[in-house]
Amino acid sequence: MADLTLALDIGGTKIAAGLVDDDGRLFATSTTPTPRGDAEAVWQAVERMLKATAAEADVRGIGVAAAGPIDIHAGTVSPINIAGWSDFPLRDRLVAVAPDVPVRIGGDGVCMALGEHWRGAGQGAPSMMGMVISTGVGGGLVLDGKPYVGRTGNAGHVGHVVVEPGGPQCSCGARGCVEAIAAGPRMVQWARELGWDAPAEAGGPELAAAARGGDRLAQRAFERSADAVAAMVASVGAVCDLDLVVIGGGVANAGAVLFEPLRASLAGYARLDFLTGMQVVPAALGADAGLVGAAALLRD
Repeated sequence: MADLTLALDIGGTKIAAGLVDDDGRLFATSTTPTPRGDAEAVWQAVERMLKATAAEADVRGIGVAAAGPIDIHAGTVSPINIAGWSDFPLRDRLVAVAPDVPVRIGGDGVCMALGEHWRGAGQGAPSMMGMVISTGVGGGLVLDGKPYVGRTGNAGHVGHVVVEPGGPQCSCGARGCVEAIAAGPRMVQWARELGWDAPAEAGGPELAAAARGGDRLAQRAFERSADAVAAMVASVGAVCDLDLVVIGGGVANAGAVLFEPLRASLAGYARLDFLTGMQVVPAALGADAGLVGAAALLRD
């Protein structure tokens, strides 16, 4: 294989790598758990993935989707969920390993959005938001067909839109963020506090199964999450004049138990005429969206 882009997706749970061609097709994918240790242990895992994947092809560039916050100007990343990576010089490290090819870094949310816009459920949408509802809530924006990353590269952090002033405390330190309500672990926590009777190891998938099975408390947990997401989507849609919102992640995999109440709540929040055509759909690429979007960073 020749003339492919090497894509990396670096998150707090796993590191993924793959090769992407000009049509957004993905080859030679692999994953490894993100080490729980110091900064160098994580970097060594990234370096091993990069070298092993690069050996599969003539690589013409490297695109990286990184958990954030990031600083695209400095090329540094400070993921909340990777201990030790504070202002970590990721771009410089990558360039040192692969000095002869361009390297681009983007936030994992914008890369998910780019991937879905290029090859997934967002194809053809002029302006869209891609978002993931999983352990956290993240997102990215594609406006007028191009990624919008903002001043520092962090535009699209929609999980930290406040939808319930004075609400539950978020990992960012604020109260009432979407993430503090709609993230999978927060949904499970809320359900347990209200009496959801499930084994200690039960998590988001079990809560979704219970909701699909008619458990009213589990359904209420999804309705509460959906309402928070809908309030945020309506706000971002009004600010950015969106055509489409694509939602992926573990919580979104629950399907109708999330999307039906989400669309019902959105109809109540998005009352402006120009928002009536905004659609909310499930993501199509699954876990591959970040890799495809990371490669898309080099398309221009």
